[in-house]
Amino acid sequence: MRPQDRLAVIQRCVVRETARLGQVFTVDGEVVRGPGTSAVAVREHPGGEGSGHVDLGWVMELGRADAPVVWDCTAGLGKTEEEKLDNAVRMWATTTASAMVELQEGRGAHGDHADHPELPGWHAVQGPAAVFGFGNERLAAWLAGNRVVPALAPALLPELAGPGGRRPHGVKLFLGGRAGDDVAEVRIDGEVSEAASAALRALDWPRGERLCWARLFVLLTAHGEPVAPATAPAGADGVVTARPAAAAAARPRGLFARWRQARRADR
Repeated sequence: MRPQDRLAVIQRCVVRETARLGQVFTVDGEVVRGPGTSAVAVREHPGGEGSGHVDLGWVMELGRADAPVVWDCTAGLGKTEEEKLDNAVRMWATTTASAMVELQEGRGAHGDHADHPELPGWHAVQGPAAVFGFGNERLAAWLAGNRVVPALAPALLPELAGPGGRRPHGVKLFLGGRAGDDVAEVRIDGEVSEAASAALRALDWPRGERLCWARLFVLLTAHGEPVAPATAPAGADGVVTARPAAAAAARPRGLFARWRQARRADR
C-alpha cells in the first residue's frame, strides 16, 4: 500500500472511531482536526510498511509550536493491510483516545480518574482496558483486582522527572502471551521504558497455556497544570460550543467493567 493510501485509511478510521466517542473530527491535510484545538497526527512507525503498526499523536493545542502531543504506537491484526490498520486504530480509540476525551470532558464517561499516593503530584486518567485472546476473563479479572499503575510507580517517576516532565505523559502497557512465551512492555510517550517494562513483567498476572493479551493506556497530568478546554461536539448547525473541563463526578467502574462495556459496544 502506498504511503498516501495508508494515511487515508488511518485518517478515515480515526474519524469513525472518534465519532463513537461523541467527537467530530475531520481530515485536514496531514492531520485530523477535532473540536476546539484538538487534533490527531499520524507518523510512520519505523519498519511499519506493510504492517498494522502506526503511530498516532493526540495534539492538545493545535497551532502552538510547543503544544503537548501525546504519542502512542498501536498495532492490529488482519488478513489485509487495510484490515490491520483498521483494527489498530480501533484498539487505540478504545484505550488511548478514550482517555484523552475523558481528560477534556471530565465526566467519568470514557475513563477513570485517580490520584495515586505512589505518584505524588500526578493525576491519572485511564481509558478502558482492551483484553483479547483465549481465556481473557482471567487476565481481565486480575487487572480489575490489582493496582498496576501504582506498582510501576518506582520505575515511572524517574522518567516523569526529566526535561519537560510537567507536561502530560502517555503511558501504554501491553502484557500477555502465554506461560514461557510472555511479553510485557511499557511505553512512555511512545518510547519503551526498560525499567517499567521489567517491573510489569515481574508482576504476577496470569500466564496460561493459550495466548491472551491486554492493552492499557494511562494519561498522567501534573497537578496545577492547565488543560486545553474541552469542547462539545458540533450541533446540527455545525457550531461548536466550548465548555470548561470538570472533575469526574461518576464513580469509577474499574478496568473489567470498562473492558466489558467496550466489547459490547464493538459488537
